[in-house]
Amino acid sequence: MASSATLSSRRANVRSRLSVTVSELEKPELPLKSIPGDYGLPFIGAIKDRLDYFYNQGRDEFFKFKIQKYQSTVLRTNMPPGPFISSNPKVVALLDGKSFPILFDISKVEKKDLFTGTYMSSTYLTGGYRILSYLDPSEPKHAKLKQLLFFLLKSSRDRVLPEFKACYTELFKTVEYELAEKGKCSFQTPSEQAAFNFLARAFFDSNPVDSKLGSDGPSLANKWVLFQLGPIFTLGLPKYIEDLLLHTFPLPSFLVKNDYKKLYDFFYESAGLVLDEAEKMGISRDEACHNLVFATCFNSFGGVKVFFPIMLKWIGLAGENLHLSLAKEIRSVIKSNGGELSLSAMEQMPLMKSVVYESFRIDPPVQFQYGKAKKDLLIESHHAVYEVKEGEMLFGYQPFATKDPNIFDRAEEFVPDRFMGVDEEKLLKYVLWSNGPETEHPTVADKQCAGKDFVMLVSRLFVVEFFRRYDTFEVEVGPAPVGVAVTITSLKAASF
Repeated sequence: MASSATLSSRRANVRSRLSVTVSELEKPELPLKSIPGDYGLPFIGAIKDRLDYFYNQGRDEFFKFKIQKYQSTVLRTNMPPGPFISSNPKVVALLDGKSFPILFDISKVEKKDLFTGTYMSSTYLTGGYRILSYLDPSEPKHAKLKQLLFFLLKSSRDRVLPEFKACYTELFKTVEYELAEKGKCSFQTPSEQAAFNFLARAFFDSNPVDSKLGSDGPSLANKWVLFQLGPIFTLGLPKYIEDLLLHTFPLPSFLVKNDYKKLYDFFYESAGLVLDEAEKMGISRDEACHNLVFATCFNSFGGVKVFFPIMLKWIGLAGENLHLSLAKEIRSVIKSNGGELSLSAMEQMPLMKSVVYESFRIDPPVQFQYGKAKKDLLIESHHAVYEVKEGEMLFGYQPFATKDPNIFDRAEEFVPDRFMGVDEEKLLKYVLWSNGPETEHPTVADKQCAGKDFVMLVSRLFVVEFFRRYDTFEVEVGPAPVGVAVTITSLKAASF
């Protein structure tokens, strides 16, 4: 064991060598350690880790096994897809809530072409452009494109509440009808249709059902997203067939070209106001439209498609007592506000807000974050300090950060009232789903999700509209390529 004097000397030497602040080092003394773990033999090690990650162990067990093996939440490993899609699968994995937030600090990490991780999907899938999600804030177009998304959100704000209610009322009617006919209803298909219709109507004041797109929007978007995320998906096919099909070579973009063109044409015809604004900002209508397709169909639709079933799962499994408490709170507040739902009314629903925060915490819809070290860095976990070299890839697995038992009591449990009260609200800085803390808001100079506040709003709206209509419900939960598959097995209509 090194003496305390030796450790202090080593830390002083590191401080003189690295560009880090004093505050990063002059915390309660933690040992400076080498990052444990290895990448295995060239090529073979990456393939082994890929098979373990997808099939032999599964995602969570893959990380838990390595944490146990190396007795560290900061470690070296390979991340899928590896050969032949990713040229370098080697990462430093950050698997706790203390080390993870360095991935948000753009003074220390670069975000260029890292949106999907150690590989980047072909720009043929996005009109030949590197979309905003792949740009680092240091790149000239980043600020303009993000500002355009802020304009989109601002210009659509008056349509959000009425269009959400209209689209999700149709969803609830569909669920009720199928439940009456069959005794149960898969939430996925009607939920995706409602989400796509709502986003198009709210953002662009255009109903896709009345266009050439018809009701095909969700299926076209899902297929297009699969061609981008296939290398890190599993569809439940036989192991070696799926690994060869999805994880070894990119799916050829020409197979989805016509599908994407249909989406692009709808947005180009519908987004005139936003495209006009883009031209004023010096962005071509074509590039702007490809970014709008991505922001709507990948970021927004993809997020809602994944997260609404997640919320329904956790709230459903929590049971009738929570359901009735939510119904009472929501209906009481709406009644006291003259029977109308407003943004200010939702701020008066602490249990509803806490339930949504807790859903984001326990099961974040975006699970991975990446960043490349801009310089030599020191990274702290709860138990040690680790040195990372300039150019090394950092990877964070968000569910482990937001379920860190050193930060959250009963971290693996869904606790509906966790974020109620002053003390509990202090935990919000550890809710990290948006590529930033919940306590911060996106700017053009960072990589936090431009629609962070919008996503939080519509998630709250879903819970509010659900419990305006129903007292309680029951669900069955199954696996899905991303998120969960939820089947509603019973609904009790509002009785008070």
